Amino acid sequence: MKIYVGHSSGFDFKTELYLPIRNSDLNKHHEIVLPHENSEEPFDSKTYLRSADAMIAEVSFPSTGLGIELGWADMNNVPILLVYREGMKISRSLTVVSEHLVSYRDTDQLITAIDSFLHSLN
Repeated sequence: MKIYVGHSSGFDFKTELYLPIRNSDLNKHHEIVLPHENSEEPFDSKTYLRSADAMIAEVSFPSTGLGIELGWADMNNVPILLVYREGMKISRSLTVVSEHLVSYRDTDQLITAIDSFLHSLN
């Protein structure tokens, strides 16, 4: 599956999000796009989301750009998993774009949530 991972720039996403995903078995089964893994330049997520099989959105921190990407994914009927750190206050409007909303305590729970969601799409 082609998976796009969206997130805010308001946290250390390379360490807290990208690294756990790259170190997981998810990479053996899916093409995972981490938009700022190798560059800080804007990634053309609008085009990518037209052919993506799923989007994972880390929504612990508010982000206008992520909101726009969620809109593109929703418009293209791309299934969306919203994940957020346990205890964080998130926008209630997120439930409009996806019913798949999962909190996580640590990176193991994060990877398990992503894996379960992707299996549910098969």
